[in-house]
Amino acid sequence: MAKPTLTPASTTSKVILPSEGTIAETSLGTTNANWSGDTTHYPFGIYVDTESALYSSTFMSGASDQVAYTYKKLGGDVLDIELTVGNVYAAYEEACLEYSYHINKHQAKNVLGSLLGFATGTFDHDGQMVGGDASGSAVNLAYPRFKLEYARRVGDGIASEAGFGGNQTMYSASFAITGGIQDYDLQTIISGASNTNTDNGVGGPVDYNGLVGNKKVRIDKVFYKSPRAMWRFYGYYGGLNVVGNLNHYGQYSDDTTFEIIPAWHNKMQAMAYEDHLHTRLSHYSYEIKNNKLRIYPQPDTMTSYMWVNFTIDTDPWTEDEDRKFGADGINNMNTLPFENIPYKNINAIGKHWIRRFALALSKEMLGQIRGKFGGSIPIPGDNVTLNSSDLLGQAKDEQDALKEELKTILDEMTYKALAQQDAEMIEAIDKVYSEVPLLIYQG
Repeated sequence: MAKPTLTPASTTSKVILPSEGTIAETSLGTTNANWSGDTTHYPFGIYVDTESALYSSTFMSGASDQVAYTYKKLGGDVLDIELTVGNVYAAYEEACLEYSYHINKHQAKNVLGSLLGFATGTFDHDGQMVGGDASGSAVNLAYPRFKLEYARRVGDGIASEAGFGGNQTMYSASFAITGGIQDYDLQTIISGASNTNTDNGVGGPVDYNGLVGNKKVRIDKVFYKSPRAMWRFYGYYGGLNVVGNLNHYGQYSDDTTFEIIPAWHNKMQAMAYEDHLHTRLSHYSYEIKNNKLRIYPQPDTMTSYMWVNFTIDTDPWTEDEDRKFGADGINNMNTLPFENIPYKNINAIGKHWIRRFALALSKEMLGQIRGKFGGSIPIPGDNVTLNSSDLLGQAKDEQDALKEELKTILDEMTYKALAQQDAEMIEAIDKVYSEVPLLIYQG
């Protein structure tokens, strides 16, 4: 019996990538597989949806050109490329979004410190802003003013603790003193005054009404409204013209101590006064433990009230009710009001990176397709070995290399790096000028 003559129904693959794409048709939802404006070919459709702010006809032209580029680079003139134009369009869109991701991440490094606490926004599934207080859209394309906001906020916290300003409000309260009583619970006293809106000591409303509650207050100072002790050299009965003999000069001033004394005596008196200012102006002292005050010595019945300065512990996550401080705004890279970069704002450098990355993605898809049957296809009497593993390996290496290339370039272009380059440039120019002979000045 003679062997049958096999007549294959087809000598080509069922799916073959055409040599070029086309954008001849312009209506959405077309069934023409070669039209790059058909949103069904794009997983996200960010750049082809006419309702999107990022819609771009030039993107469709770029995607169409990518078909021809992929066809040539993968040897479509010689071998069948088992890809659809939709595969290439999807790769091109992903490459654009990947590029946008890296650029936005780079810009986040530059500006996050200056934008902490400022307005953020809300975003849709494509990453586009749909609401919020951020100043306009596409702020990732703008150069923000350099504000050192992070350093300012750290400085505010340190200043508040050090007593040199800061962002915490300082309040003042008085409390009545009882003769013979040394211990006073300032937390209870101030909380009560906040609840009743009545100062414990002098009476009247308080500016911290209803703000304390169960929050801990931090005592900054304890002092007299009017000092009770006679200050050495400058007392109630004395004055700047009062001088005294230090051998007989006591704790209290005396109008009868006018004397003619040598200059060195005045100097000693000044030194004693200066030392006195740094050590003791009042004969009262105190200690505070857990906002419980103990006064030394025991107050007498002549004492009426004392004063304290204090701050109220606030939740660091809560926004100030009186003024917007920025606790509810940007707190990390994730909340920066950055959208996808518009295709029209990507220059030739970026677009060539996108082409190469899209090609690597197409290689990956082709490798996945050819590897469906384990890298080989059975035919009558033999097997056809496909290069799926080679394609997958090349695709991974090329994608990694392109990402690393872009990261390296961007790291060299951070605002910090640019400032360092400027400094080095100025230093180099100074060295050159130092060797240039000075011109003779002509009037």
